[in-house]
Amino acid sequence: MLRFRKGCYVIETIFDPDVSQSFAAFSPWHFVAIGTLAGLGLLLYLFRRRIRSRPWLRQGARIGLLAALVLPEAVLHVWYGVTGIWDPATSLPLELCSLTLFLSAAVLLTDSAKLYPLVYFAGIGGALQAVLTPNLDYPFPHFRFFHFFIVHMAIILTALYMTWIRGYRPTWKSIGHTMLFLNAAALVVGLANAALGSNYMFLMHKPNTPSLLDLLGPHPYYILAEELIALCLFVVMHIAFFAIPERVRKRRSQANPSSFSLKG
Repeated sequence: MLRFRKGCYVIETIFDPDVSQSFAAFSPWHFVAIGTLAGLGLLLYLFRRRIRSRPWLRQGARIGLLAALVLPEAVLHVWYGVTGIWDPATSLPLELCSLTLFLSAAVLLTDSAKLYPLVYFAGIGGALQAVLTPNLDYPFPHFRFFHFFIVHMAIILTALYMTWIRGYRPTWKSIGHTMLFLNAAALVVGLANAALGSNYMFLMHKPNTPSLLDLLGPHPYYILAEELIALCLFVVMHIAFFAIPERVRKRRSQANPSSFSLKG
């Protein structure tokens, strides 16, 4: 990419740490990323029975998700080192989505029913907000643009894969477990922020790009508001996608037991 910078034209590559343009929220490429996530989620849902019934498709989807989680993140840290911009205040994997990325990889590798609710609630909740309101400095087609959206999509799709393909279901208790996890993570990350002068998980101040936190008041009140919103969101996610469909299935089964089939 040929760009005019500092009085002359320079060639920018997709790995250049200094770029002349910045990411613009709700730009055409941002909408492409959002549409890609929606399309992949829809395909996963529409073909859930076929994937579920074919071991090679299940394995392929699992490996694909693992690759989408691990490879871009590995390249990111290599990029930090090669370009000399690695900084403990900004480069450690201590953001919420970094934590849920590792949890997503772990649940794909282990099929852990204990880790699944954390990925479903915290993973979808955090990654979806990130996709809709990205805290991102690099525009398309920079490597960081692709890294950001690929790993966040993979977190969400992992939760959906474990739900629709593997058949996992969260419980009401798992909402409480997820809230405990988030608070424990915030405590540990808060201590790291104090030691490093960092702002992981935006515990010290709001991001410098527009986000939902702008609507939640000043520091530290927006953190308390986040807690309440997260709890309400998790409850809604459970009711809308599990409690209500389960009740509908039970009513249909009772009304017409002979025509009741396996859960979709």
